[in-house]
Amino acid sequence: MAHWREEYAAALAARDRREKANLAIFNAYTKLADRTTATANNSDNKGPAHQPTLSTPTTNSKTKPLPVTGSSPQDLLAATRTDLAEAQRSRTDIQERLARATTDLEKLRKRNNYDGRKISSMEGEITHLQLRLKDREEELRGKAKLLEDFQDELATLDLQLNMAEARTDRLQKENQELVDRWMARMGKEADAMNDASKFS
Repeated sequence: MAHWREEYAAALAARDRREKANLAIFNAYTKLADRTTATANNSDNKGPAHQPTLSTPTTNSKTKPLPVTGSSPQDLLAATRTDLAEAQRSRTDIQERLARATTDLEKLRKRNNYDGRKISSMEGEITHLQLRLKDREEELRGKAKLLEDFQDELATLDLQLNMAEARTDRLQKENQELVDRWMARMGKEADAMNDASKFS
């Protein structure tokens, strides 16, 4: 995350080097502009006959000689303005990049905080769901055991029912046999009584 700071510091250092490299030109142009203005004012007061020409500085002048020979003040002014505009564009570009980097950093921090809160929330939800799953598994095991016991009891009751039905069938058969034997006996006795009544 510190790369933008390094780029910003490097850009500032480059700007300082560029501006200090042209500092002599700026000073020379400032003094030349002052002299030109003073000369123009003097020429306005004295008339066109005394108007001096723009030439190289005299030896008595404190102005340093221009580093670029054969350049007019207009050329120096244009070059200076170009350098200043370039420095201004560079500064504006760096400021924009710094603003974008700061905005991105703030967004990333907010996103990181949001993601951290979301992760904590999801971890809590996962823990809660794991506990609920464990409870459901225990409940299912208990219900499965209850169902198994119920099926065993149902099988026992079914066996007992089958045995009771078999006993009922057997008792019904025995009862029917007793009824048939009693009816047969009663029939024989009735026949015997009828036969005895015929002879009397």
